[in-house]
Amino acid sequence: MIRLRDLSACFEGVIPSIIATAAADGTPNISYLSHVTLVDDERVALSNQFFSKTVANVQANPAAGLLLVDPRDGGQYRLDVIFECSLKTGELFEDMASQLRATSAQIGMAEVMRLRSVDVYRVRSIRAVAFPATAAAAPLLSEASPRLTAAAAIIRRISLEADLGSVIDAILDGLRDLTGCGNGMVLLKDPAGDKLVTIGSRGYERTGIGSEVPLGEGVIGMAATGRRPVRISDMSRARRFGSAIRASSTDENRTRIIPLPGMPDAMSHIALPMIAQGALRGVLFLESAERLAFTREDEAALAVVAACGAAALALSESEGGDGLSSAAPAAGKPTATGRPFRIVHHAYDDSVFIDNEYLIKGVPGRLLVYLLRLHLRDGRSDFSNREIRLADELRLPEFKDNLETRLLLLRRRLDEKAAPIRLVRTGRGRFKLDLAGPPHLVE
Repeated sequence: MIRLRDLSACFEGVIPSIIATAAADGTPNISYLSHVTLVDDERVALSNQFFSKTVANVQANPAAGLLLVDPRDGGQYRLDVIFECSLKTGELFEDMASQLRATSAQIGMAEVMRLRSVDVYRVRSIRAVAFPATAAAAPLLSEASPRLTAAAAIIRRISLEADLGSVIDAILDGLRDLTGCGNGMVLLKDPAGDKLVTIGSRGYERTGIGSEVPLGEGVIGMAATGRRPVRISDMSRARRFGSAIRASSTDENRTRIIPLPGMPDAMSHIALPMIAQGALRGVLFLESAERLAFTREDEAALAVVAACGAAALALSESEGGDGLSSAAPAAGKPTATGRPFRIVHHAYDDSVFIDNEYLIKGVPGRLLVYLLRLHLRDGRSDFSNREIRLADELRLPEFKDNLETRLLLLRRRLDEKAAPIRLVRTGRGRFKLDLAGPPHLVE
């Protein structure tokens, strides 16, 4: 007795499935399927992008045959199914549409591979197709309890942290215990634009702090705009389809771009939106060189972590930046010793270069220059978040300025570049500007 749940690996999209239908006169038609999804113990759902002939056949004869293939051992299963309904809205449709968009975006066909409908079929019987198997299938990691236990441990770590940076670190460090995957990142939504910014990562040669992903682009951007998890189990299939149409891109401002970290040989991706109080806070992203690295149970556990992490980020942002009073200006001029260094600020995009090497742009760059101006003018080194929020020249939005996030991004970017400037936290909502030498600011 074969159950649909026993065929979970067949629904990962690694090897395309096949549907066979027949017209009213008995003429057969066979089509490959890009996505087949398990609905429940009795139903499956098929993505419908181009199947005009299949649709016409099913209207005349609702009986069809499905061939599913297990990517672990090549095992084949025939499903006798009967058409039930076609969906163009609802949770199931949105889930499959989001998955299709993300997969298609990897090969530059997001505008072509649009989901027309989700066709639901009831499964009447399942039969294994005899074939000369030579190896037993590797079991999928589908135990729910260990995943939930690991997720609970991460959430406990998160709940013990008070500041934004520690919350990010707790999420990233805990993910390795949850999935066994060492490559991941957290990206936060920039409230001033339609992009996500990398605020923390693990497992990469370069951290990529400050790298950006436009909303709607790739797996990460799709998870953000669709507000749904996106899981891809075999990137090689997308690469094969896209190899003929991939084109190189150029950018006039390449000197102002921080590369997004990534695995060149990644086979599995999973991206989960981080939502709190109805607002998108960011995206949690993991990747692996293994096929089928992330299971449905992983996705469920990671979704819990993403939601709790989003709530913790929102709380730390709202509570972490209100110092009780402004830092008192220090008298005198700067007295930093050490090798002098040069800082160039371009006002049109607030990009900052230190000794001719790009550091950061946008609001974080504007913040750094503001602090340096005060230091050079008044000799100040200590600051509070509250006074920065009240500074008119920074042009911060009155509400939801995400100052904590921007300061954390600036601090981590300075650390990554081993810059002669450091931002050191001295208390809740307070920090110090630590200089390795006298700065020369060029506007």
